[in-house]
Amino acid sequence: LSRPVCGLCYFQMTTPSYIFLIDNGSLRADSVFALRGLAAQLSERVGLQVEPVSLLHSSKIPASELGGVAARVVKPTLRRLIATGARKFVFVPLFLGPSRAITDYLPELIAEARLSAPDLQVVVADTLAGVDVAAPDMRLAEMLADHVRLTMQAAGLSHPRVALVDHGTPAEVVNQVRNAVADQLAVLLQTEVAAVAACSMERREGLEYDFNEPLLERVAQLDGWAAAEVIVALFFLLPGRHAGAGGDVAEICDGLIAEHTLRSAVRTPLLGEHPRLIDILADRLRAALDSCEESA
Repeated sequence: LSRPVCGLCYFQMTTPSYIFLIDNGSLRADSVFALRGLAAQLSERVGLQVEPVSLLHSSKIPASELGGVAARVVKPTLRRLIATGARKFVFVPLFLGPSRAITDYLPELIAEARLSAPDLQVVVADTLAGVDVAAPDMRLAEMLADHVRLTMQAAGLSHPRVALVDHGTPAEVVNQVRNAVADQLAVLLQTEVAAVAACSMERREGLEYDFNEPLLERVAQLDGWAAAEVIVALFFLLPGRHAGAGGDVAEICDGLIAEHTLRSAVRTPLLGEHPRLIDILADRLRAALDSCEESA
């Protein structure tokens, strides 16, 4: 076997049958279109065909909302391709960190598929943060800094506070990625903003999930944040019911303004809109392919 990539590697080959760019999935068409766009850009960058496939949810969207082309999810897609004789797959996670969808659910799907195809060969590339969650790929913070600066300029804000917000997670390792990126962002913007704080859109109940605090809705309770001008830096990749137009984050921000909890809460673009995201994805894919060549 070659070196583990994101903890998963069942690979002794040089040329994959299929390369999948995978996200968690969404019930919103704009998320599927965004995933397709990134897969097309990645294909062009690396000179290999990259297929957009979600882990869950997206296949429930009517094809009529997707230009007549139904979205695909991993389990039935993998089963169908294995039935045609395909055995060599590379998965490139469109995930910021090692979410349980990648560390738990995807391995379950692969193990299930190997019951009917013991010769199945799979490699899963590293997530966007990279191998070390304590020192994530600096490009993520640089992308956020670019978005914050553009948003500051467009909104006419001077020295605002920055709330870096992610979805919130049951996996503390993913939270560690978010916090480390927030620390990196604070260094990049140290002379340009008043403060940077990491927060979550939502969390599960229970003391064991307190690491998600503060929630975005409570960010004004931080010292010096009451009635502040705030830029909400979206640590999200694709549009959807959370970070898309009219989504959960937008509703929270609108509520904070309506209640006069914050003076402003202007959201940045999504990370999926930044051109450097393709650079990271291409690096992750090339590293996965290189590991295959080394083991061949």
